[in-house]
Amino acid sequence: MNNEKNHDCKCGCNDHHAEEKHECGCGCGGHSHHEVEMIYLTLGDGTELACKVLAIFEIKDKEYIALLPEGGEDVYLYGYKESEEGPMISQIEKDEEYALASEAFLSLCE
Repeated sequence: MNNEKNHDCKCGCNDHHAEEKHECGCGCGGHSHHEVEMIYLTLGDGTELACKVLAIFEIKDKEYIALLPEGGEDVYLYGYKESEEGPMISQIEKDEEYALASEAFLSLCE
């Protein structure tokens, strides 16, 4: 799975940026979520791309996920959904929806 739309952000917070702050500066409120959560995307050629989960966030009752490929600088945004089979991601097809997701993610990084 590949998504050409991306932007840069390196906040690294997996906890939707809680309002409380502590010395790590990520906004996690001191929770112990600092283990790196990874997702592996299978690309069109069959290779796997390891990605760090930066954030899972909601906009208008729909969830999105921000991924940072290992060794990369560009953040990939996808639709996100938990199912009985596990987490599922989907490409964001509409430019307007992608713009909303991008804006929401950037606001998490501020």
